[in-house]
Amino acid sequence: MTGTLSLALTEWTGRQRDRLRADSLPPTGWRQRGRVSHIGDGIALISGLENAPADGMLTLPGGVPGLVLDLDQDRLGCLLLGDGNAVKAGDPVSVAEGVLRVPVGNGLLGRVIDPMGRALDGGPDPVPDRMDPVERAAPALTDRGTVAETLPTGTTIIDALYPIGRGQRELIVGDRATGKTSIAIDAMLAQARTNIVPIYCAIGQRAYAVADVITSLKMAGLMERAIVVVAAPDAAPGLQWIAPFAAMTMAEFFRDTGRHALLVLDDLSKHAAMHRQISLLLQRPPGREAFPGDIFHLHARLLERSAKLSAAAGGGSLTCLPVVETQAGNLSAYIPTNLISITDGQIVLDARQFQSGQRPAVDVGRSVSRVGARTQPKVLRQLAEQLKLEYAQFLELEAFTRFGGLVDERTRQTVERGRRLRLLLAQRQGRPRSLGAEVALLLAHDENLTDGLDLAAVERVRDAIAAHVDGTDPTDLDALRRIIAKAKDAAE
Repeated sequence: MTGTLSLALTEWTGRQRDRLRADSLPPTGWRQRGRVSHIGDGIALISGLENAPADGMLTLPGGVPGLVLDLDQDRLGCLLLGDGNAVKAGDPVSVAEGVLRVPVGNGLLGRVIDPMGRALDGGPDPVPDRMDPVERAAPALTDRGTVAETLPTGTTIIDALYPIGRGQRELIVGDRATGKTSIAIDAMLAQARTNIVPIYCAIGQRAYAVADVITSLKMAGLMERAIVVVAAPDAAPGLQWIAPFAAMTMAEFFRDTGRHALLVLDDLSKHAAMHRQISLLLQRPPGREAFPGDIFHLHARLLERSAKLSAAAGGGSLTCLPVVETQAGNLSAYIPTNLISITDGQIVLDARQFQSGQRPAVDVGRSVSRVGARTQPKVLRQLAEQLKLEYAQFLELEAFTRFGGLVDERTRQTVERGRRLRLLLAQRQGRPRSLGAEVALLLAHDENLTDGLDLAAVERVRDAIAAHVDGTDPTDLDALRRIIAKAKDAAE
């Protein structure tokens, strides 16, 4: 009798619970509505939307989309993805369906767009293949393949000492105006000889700088198969915040369809500053250097999406070159430290070398590539085997001789040889070199073919080699020696 009564009471309690739950659900077709309680600086605080999901989409007056970033007990924080001048306190807000998506596909090639896929080049909005979410999971380990194909950057010192492979994440770091963007753009221009799709994402960059990038791509004939994503400094903070995620999603389309893409994020220090600004407005507690504690996770989940897929997953690759700015060469600052720990290596640019006229101003002591060495062409790897140590020793000896101390003949010869090597590695912006040119220059140094020439003649030899070596097989060393000899005779 007691068991029967207990079973009946349990069933009655369950029916009551189901009835209460059904009464609390909104009717079919009902959309929850809230109100704007505060608006300003690209964010809005919304009340009355208790059921809004994290990372969900909201619709504000004027069709302005909003992204839910902050959930609190009595309000939520919304990031505006458009012009919020028409939005004011008290305006109604409704929950939109789905998550934030951006257009992807071949229709974006050759276009300059904002992070939402809207045209900025004066043409109609591009027609996408589909709409993909900006937040996506990184490829699983079982779907990843080995980084085994080289990605030429066209910069001799990088391809020789710090090679990059398809699917790698190589950080470019340095002070302001030290040539960071130049290296990234040269890497994009070097893809004129490959089937890689270059994608440039400008985060808070000045208009003239972005215009220079577009002009360089057009002059190289690459703009027709490139994508330029621009979040200008005067754009909504929300657009600058989602810009790298949107560009990554656009690049993933090519990787996931078995193709190859190169994504330049210029730069993540501005993105981190924007995230700090938004977080402080949302009243999140600040941490080191006033950045919120989630900034590491934010960039980690972004860059982890760059990968080389296995053959079973399509074999595509997405290589990422994030750029970050330092202050007075301080690599131990919060954001540079985070990104160095996330990426597969870093190209460090030295302000003193840049100011002395060395281009590119790569710091050979602090730069490293942890993945790409296995992808380096064999002929280049053999010539560059002892190059890093030799170059580092030269820089140290040159600094010692500046003090005016007495040096022996061997040291003097080492310094003179190093100066000629530095000239061979130097190159102008916007002129990426072919593999044959890089091999020829290193061959000229390895076989002492420029010894005895003055520095001005070495420069002429370097430029002549780069101009006449295109089309020559990089593995045909005899043909390269003949080209070097002709360039040397012309220089003398």
